[in-house]
Amino acid sequence: MPSEKRLYRSVLVKLEKLIEEGEYPPGGRLPPERELAERFSVSRPTVREAIIALEALDRVEVKTGSGVYVLDTPKRVNGIDAGISAFELTEARALIEGEAAALAATMISDEQLAALEAVMHEMVDESEDGELLSEDADQKFHQMISEATGNSMMISVFNSLWHIRDNSPAVHAAYQSICGIEPQSRVDEHVEILEALKKRDPKAAREAMHNHFARILNKLIAVNEQAHIEEIRRKTRESRERFSLNHLSAGA
Repeated sequence: MPSEKRLYRSVLVKLEKLIEEGEYPPGGRLPPERELAERFSVSRPTVREAIIALEALDRVEVKTGSGVYVLDTPKRVNGIDAGISAFELTEARALIEGEAAALAATMISDEQLAALEAVMHEMVDESEDGELLSEDADQKFHQMISEATGNSMMISVFNSLWHIRDNSPAVHAAYQSICGIEPQSRVDEHVEILEALKKRDPKAAREAMHNHFARILNKLIAVNEQAHIEEIRRKTRESRERFSLNHLSAGA
């Protein structure tokens, strides 16, 4: 006979599937424990354990005396919360990678500095049209700094942030829209980070990393603002064409 632990996990998976499929929609209430126990052929304590797990996962809210209500959760794309914006990701990267740079400044070895400088040379290499050849060197540069911290958790967080950057369609598109803007500034900022690490200066390393992400945020804001302006212009043109009465005059 399956253990209670395995049973509650099975009920948890089934309930999550029913929520995803819309049988129990956001804002709606789950059936009473008794009904769920009958439906899944388990005991009420097993159902209770599954509901506790759902609550821990922020899928439901238990209201005493009222019932268990399904919460509205953000849609996910490629396993990533689709509600994460490029601005939020960049802000998080600035905070986390700023501290990673500060820690790396006190931990980085001469060999790691040499490897980082080699990657820096890759970044300086430009294509004929003036754009950087790829983002590979950029990613390696930041990843090597996280590795220089010697902190496995920091490395894991960095990898998660970069995964979102590359696999969230909205975030990736936002970054792509700014990648060709001021390529020399991008290089200069990484040189500044490298120099701070060479000096083993945590404060300067943190500040250099923050400056780098501040420029990225400013570019994202500028591109977003321009997109809004273009959208307003488009709608204005459509309104002018629709209500100019030219189509009526032409038929007169």
